[in-house]
Amino acid sequence: MSELDRLVGTLKQRLKLQGITYRELGTRLGLSEASVKRMFATRRFSLDRLLEIGHLLGFSLAELAQEAALSGTRLHTLSEVQERELVSDEKLLLVAVCVLNHWTFDEILAVYRLGEAECIQRLARLDRLRLLDLLPGNRVRLNVARDFDWLPAGPIRSFFRRQGLGDFLHSDFAAADEVMAFSHGMLTESALAKLQAEIRTLRRRFAELHEESLAAPLAKRHGTGMLLALREWELGAFTRLRRRA
Repeated sequence: MSELDRLVGTLKQRLKLQGITYRELGTRLGLSEASVKRMFATRRFSLDRLLEIGHLLGFSLAELAQEAALSGTRLHTLSEVQERELVSDEKLLLVAVCVLNHWTFDEILAVYRLGEAECIQRLARLDRLRLLDLLPGNRVRLNVARDFDWLPAGPIRSFFRRQGLGDFLHSDFAAADEVMAFSHGMLTESALAKLQAEIRTLRRRFAELHEESLAAPLAKRHGTGMLLALREWELGAFTRLRRRA
């Protein structure tokens, strides 16, 4: 596979992960859907066009090129079957979350009630799932792309909605390190697209700050959740007052 093929493949993958169709991309670029399809099929991109698409995706061209170089070996998602295996074993999911947050083997054992054999067993299973490579000395090398994410409607997110969402929201968010905001308005499709792009940029910034924080010892890092949600919505009480067509 050529470098251009890998770059185009990376662009397609990122468009898919962010839910951007060729039609939507064309609208943002001022092109027809057919023109966008032809551009990807023929792999004829000007440098300015690549920069423009990268900006829409929230990535620089250098970052996209780096992702493309690693795309052949790094995971962007797991399969539904693999995610189901993770949620079937609470300790396996715990170890997976820890290693994705760059915890060491000793740090996992120091914080959680896991025996060495239990932890090694889970690391070996994660190795079989290709989430990581288990190295000598119980060290791990992650095998995930920078934009790795759980499936939009997969077992992991379903698990979070069932067991984590209520617990996460069970707070008045009044502490100094907490924030919760809710806004409601009426937006055009164009405005919605711009807001979605801003949210993607914020998620990317969150990931960057996570990576910057890895240089600090574990005791200085704190598990932090950020929930972003956006959809067409009206309060149910208002909907019930609407006139029926």
